[in-house]
Amino acid sequence: MARTKAAGFDAQRAAIRDAATRLFADKGYASASIADLARACGISKALMYHYYRDKEDLLADIALSYVDRLATIVDEVAARQLPPAAHLRRLVEAFMAEYEHSAARHRVLVQDVKYLARAHRGRVLARQRKVVDGFAAVIAPLAPEATRAGLAKPLTMILFGMINWTFTWLKDSGPLTYSGMAPLVADLFLGGIGRVRLGDAPSTRPRRRRAAGAPSLKAIA
Repeated sequence: MARTKAAGFDAQRAAIRDAATRLFADKGYASASIADLARACGISKALMYHYYRDKEDLLADIALSYVDRLATIVDEVAARQLPPAAHLRRLVEAFMAEYEHSAARHRVLVQDVKYLARAHRGRVLARQRKVVDGFAAVIAPLAPEATRAGLAKPLTMILFGMINWTFTWLKDSGPLTYSGMAPLVADLFLGGIGRVRLGDAPSTRPRRRRAAGAPSLKAIA
């Protein structure tokens, strides 16, 4: 008979995955040991190996679960059957909202997948291609001439280039929010810089007061 999972097995794996994601995002995958992971999760090393075969297996689970979430967003927006321009705007809004609330997972995905062996990395890349294909299918009717020239996917990657690295420069203390950035990106992508309307991205984040003597953390954005 196949061995059944103990009650709470999946919940414990999810808790380990979340704690490991934060550790990898803060410390880097290469610098985090199994002992570090066990300590961050509040469990023993032996118990860590009960839930994950090794550190790479854990990284693969983090990356795959996050890409699956992004693919689900693509499917959810597609189900709304919006016109192409509105569809693309909603995709950008939904992805920016996800990036804001999944900053650690996003950082791990973009900076640590390179550490995965070929088989694991191939699975992640295959699922990422599904996300890219979903965006490309929306962009294609918006740029028919470019699509006929085989540029739908390159245009899609340009769009991802605009949003995928925001965690490196979009600061909490700055005037631009993730939700405020979404319409700016959509306007810029759909119509060029002349189409950007600053009124679409109001600055609603209050300025934070610095403690006396604290260094200034000037936002790039």
